[in-house]
Amino acid sequence: MARFNTRATTARTTSPVASTGVLAPTHEGGRGHLRDARSELFLLAVANFVSQQSFYESGADRDDRFATLVRGLAVEDPEWTAGLLGWLRGEGGLRTASLVGAAEYVKARLDAGAADGPANRAVIASVLLRPDEPGELLGYWTSRYGRNVPKPVKRGIADAVRRLYSGRALLKYDTASKGYRFGDILNLVHAAPDPAKPWQGELFRYALDRRHHPDTAVPPPGNSVLSAHRALMALPVKERRRAVLHAPDGAERLAAAGLTWEALAGWLQGPMDKRAWEAVIPSMGPMALVRNLRNFDAAGVSDEVAARVAAKISDPEVVAASRQFPFRYLAAHRHAPSLRWSYPLERALGHSLANVPALGGRTLILVDRSGSMWAPLSDRSRLNRADAAAIFGTALAVRADDADLVQFGSHSAPVAYRTEESVLKVLARFGDLGGTRTTEAVRRHYRGHDRVLIVTDEQSAHHRDGGPTEQIPAQVPVYTWNLAGYRTGHGPSGTAHRHVFGGLTDAAFRMVPLLEAGRSADWPWQRG
Repeated sequence: MARFNTRATTARTTSPVASTGVLAPTHEGGRGHLRDARSELFLLAVANFVSQQSFYESGADRDDRFATLVRGLAVEDPEWTAGLLGWLRGEGGLRTASLVGAAEYVKARLDAGAADGPANRAVIASVLLRPDEPGELLGYWTSRYGRNVPKPVKRGIADAVRRLYSGRALLKYDTASKGYRFGDILNLVHAAPDPAKPWQGELFRYALDRRHHPDTAVPPPGNSVLSAHRALMALPVKERRRAVLHAPDGAERLAAAGLTWEALAGWLQGPMDKRAWEAVIPSMGPMALVRNLRNFDAAGVSDEVAARVAAKISDPEVVAASRQFPFRYLAAHRHAPSLRWSYPLERALGHSLANVPALGGRTLILVDRSGSMWAPLSDRSRLNRADAAAIFGTALAVRADDADLVQFGSHSAPVAYRTEESVLKVLARFGDLGGTRTTEAVRRHYRGHDRVLIVTDEQSAHHRDGGPTEQIPAQVPVYTWNLAGYRTGHGPSGTAHRHVFGGLTDAAFRMVPLLEAGRSADWPWQRG
């Protein structure tokens, strides 16, 4: 009689976020499960906006825990840690955490005298993807460790400078508000021009002149952007509106001169009126457009221009390329001043969730709406983890073949939806439900589903019947999406059909179908 080779036999799959078997209480007193250091760092990194307080941890405590984990793993497991940091800045879209992590990685390895693993220089360069980031990294390093910058840090920054510095970058990011100007960075890291960019030597000299001799600095004659910018700056202030904004080619001149919307008001030395916005809108990026919808309406931009803005911000390819988190569009939708932006933002939000998996069979989706989930995502954000969880949970539900969508806190209740409805309409049906009684919600609503997904911060309250994942039969997959990165989880993970993911990214979305196809999932930067 066959015992193992049967049609019911399934492969034992694993996922990367793994618990250790050590128990510790959650912040709400439930039975929590500690994770290994790599898993703890990953979940914290994808949920950490750096220096931002969460419900249960101060910003300083989170930052200390993040830095401690990075420093330890930089020495113990440099290959994995370097991969995490590069992925965070690239596909993960988390800028500050990756910059801080790279600095702490190099500091730890220099202190330990470690010579194995990826080069420190390469790790620094891997997280610098925007022209203002060399200055950001230097600002962090010198504020934490003083002005003695080690050679690997300098060389990594120099590599990024050669890759990133251009005339447009200089005009956009080399501003007086920065502690480290482009010229300061060039003086410090001694970056040689890229041999493949013969114009870069003159650009570097101009950046140095702008910093040290601004009154006499002359842009390189061969750089069309800097020359066009200089021509605009030479116009008398009183003539600028008439000469540019009232001209048929005004928008093209502003774009050719690299004049951003932030710089335009200063150049005009006056208000951003209808003509000013309509002239600069064609050269604005999608998220700059989204952030300024209220300003467009206040200035009275025409319906024709507004239609072009709406088309751009809701274009699926533009949304995918911008790699913005869904809650950015939710924030814009909530604060957009007029109805003409509502539908484009609704479409953009839907496009940002395009890679949420379409699940077959029956699925139970539990969305945490407890008090701890209502803390803002960051000090500058009006949005919170509760709404981020509801957006994601709803997107999963409307794409699934057959899903029960439930919100939970101190009590729980189904959330009605139709598969053709937009995520935003369903979001309005969620509420604030108090405590975190995850186990009770699972026990009440699980009815033989093929899988269970829980979107939460994992800080469940004590329950005499055990943790949330213990309520589900062992052969049924339970997927937890962790949105806060606290140290303890509400159940074991990494194997035996119990998996935890962090962050609302495409990498996390891909893991459910992978695991259900009987394939083990690896860290997103290590997939084959």
